[in-house]
Amino acid sequence: MKPYDIIKKKKEGGCLSCSEIESMIQGFSKGDIPDYLMSAFLMAVCLKGMDDAETKDLTQAMTDSGHKVNLASIPGRKVDKHSTGGVGDTTTLLIGPIISAAGIPFAKMSGRGLAHTGGTLDKLESIPGFRTGLTEEEFISQVKEIGIALISPTGDLAPADKKMYALRDVTATVDSIPLIAGSIMSKKLAAGADVILLDVKVGSGAFMTTLDDARALARALVNIGTLAGKHTRAVITDMNQPLNSHIGNALEVKEVIEILKGGRRDSPLREVALELSAHLLQMAGVDSTLEEARSHAADLLQRGAALEKMRQVIKAQGGKDAVLDDTSLLPRARVIRDIPAQKEGYLGAIEVMKMGIIARDLGAGRVRKEDSIDPSVGLVIHRRIGDKITSGESIVTVHGASEKSIEEVRESLLECFIVLDQPVEAPPLILATIGS
Repeated sequence: MKPYDIIKKKKEGGCLSCSEIESMIQGFSKGDIPDYLMSAFLMAVCLKGMDDAETKDLTQAMTDSGHKVNLASIPGRKVDKHSTGGVGDTTTLLIGPIISAAGIPFAKMSGRGLAHTGGTLDKLESIPGFRTGLTEEEFISQVKEIGIALISPTGDLAPADKKMYALRDVTATVDSIPLIAGSIMSKKLAAGADVILLDVKVGSGAFMTTLDDARALARALVNIGTLAGKHTRAVITDMNQPLNSHIGNALEVKEVIEILKGGRRDSPLREVALELSAHLLQMAGVDSTLEEARSHAADLLQRGAALEKMRQVIKAQGGKDAVLDDTSLLPRARVIRDIPAQKEGYLGAIEVMKMGIIARDLGAGRVRKEDSIDPSVGLVIHRRIGDKITSGESIVTVHGASEKSIEEVRESLLECFIVLDQPVEAPPLILATIGS
């Protein structure tokens, strides 16, 4: 069937066969189908949607468009975790060491930050000497030896997704659940894990701003993984305020280290990381119930087993593990300034996406993939939703490259904090679980 006929069929609301979807994806990957036809196909999908079978076939075709990692030589059930993106979300740097300390292979390929979200690789590379660009052979060997590796993608995983995403970004077809789910899961399936946990963010700092949309995405992700023979589950978590009080690469690593050393026991980042770790422990068969798994994860963190595992992975990947003993060895901003609150009241809301963009503009993130970042800059937030706000007290500390860069964001940063006259209740961190 010609691309024209496939596009017309989907535009009219028809269900595409596996072969029709494969022909579109393979043709586009090979360069036989031009951008304008793929753009029309993406718009038809965006407008008419896809059922579960179509979404699974789309994902599989994208997975099959490139290299697939074979983790079969690593003993045990290999687990992977993916977040749909947020601000101050550094859970991987806690979950990986916890899971590995429990004896479960954690073979993680992560991404870099783009737009308002931070990237795990950028955070890791703020540790002096830390190398994320391992070969696939080094990656597998390290997981066999110490049970964990945190690296950039090896080979050419799901190249169709990269080409399709570039088109979606300029054709207003990003906000399609089948396309989002296919993009995420094609890379997860290509990475080769047996168990996949999805952390689906919802709120003002997430791509899914409503719980209904987050549920729909979570169901699509779980359905794809299950149909592909992977043990898959999704946990929907709140992103109406930054998960980490620290935003910025070295700053976020600093908070992770403090948690690994037994501190910040009331940290939302710690709570979410422990909950996600518990799900992985249960899914991998280490613990029979979530309650047992929660207790197990907390014990691994509290007695220092996760800290030791982080030390192993830093050493293995060429990093200076002394940062675990002295966080002053992490990059430090040239200028650090407190920004006082201008209004008395209660913190009612935070414009999280805007805050993430401000951190990016300070130099903590990138607009384009080729942009460089400054690992030292970022924000430290001193109040969360529901907290009392006193005028004149510091509400956020800015770590910047210069006085000018801080002054340029001062007003827009203060606008991110919505101060109300009456107290409000803080939103729960864990909202729902999709999948058995």
